[in-house]
Amino acid sequence: MNIHEREIRERHALAEEIAQTAGKVAFDYFTQRETLVIETKGDPQDVVSIADREVENLIRGKVSDAFAEDGFLGEEYGLVSGTSGYTWVVDPIDGTSPFVNGMPNWCVSIAVLHNKVPVVGVIYVPCLGETYSASAGQGATLNGKPLSLDPKRTIRNALTGIGANHHVTPASVGKIVSDLLEGGGNFVRLGSGALMLAYVAAGRLVGYYEPYMHAWDCLGGYCIVKEAGGWYLPFPTEGERLTKGAPVLAAGPGAIEDLQRIAGIASGDIAAA
Repeated sequence: MNIHEREIRERHALAEEIAQTAGKVAFDYFTQRETLVIETKGDPQDVVSIADREVENLIRGKVSDAFAEDGFLGEEYGLVSGTSGYTWVVDPIDGTSPFVNGMPNWCVSIAVLHNKVPVVGVIYVPCLGETYSASAGQGATLNGKPLSLDPKRTIRNALTGIGANHHVTPASVGKIVSDLLEGGGNFVRLGSGALMLAYVAAGRLVGYYEPYMHAWDCLGGYCIVKEAGGWYLPFPTEGERLTKGAPVLAAGPGAIEDLQRIAGIASGDIAAA
């Protein structure tokens, strides 16, 4: 094992450990959610609470203790640059709206980038006791069981996840849904993009598309999807682009071309991630 591989494995092990610890703290808040003060951010559907902030601070602290030279980007407190070549990208509670409304479809999402590429992804779903985990070249697992995507599953015989938010016009979302239905597919929306990406890796969804999404929502899931045998549309991670939104698309092997078409992406324009 070379130094690079060892560094990734050390961070992968820590990411799994932190996700479990952070998930337990988030779940404690979830069981007492009626006491939380809920604030809005971009619009009334974009909410945040002390739970998000406390969980992010916990994760930041543990990463800083173990790898002080690593960078860190969290949804709530932004980007702190590092010097090691590694950057942690974290959503402490992805799916805050389901969280505050008492639904189980929320998760803790942790990614680690090396030279701007996702090399570690861990998504922990406290209400379901599920840990989706992957690191570069080591495959993906769900609660320790290897994940491997079936190329026979397409948009026509499986479900596709769709995401939307106030950055995207209702008309454009309507066209996505219409094009998917016209192509023989059907869709679900759970309120957590990270969780739906984990479901792509597990084969529960054949793909996921959201026209505007942030790095902390998608990069952990991207690593897991790739290691399970899927494909993703690269996310811009150069400098400040890492903190901005971009289209997010991931798919199992049997749905790539259909979902690229629906997303308006020419297959020849995008190299495999």
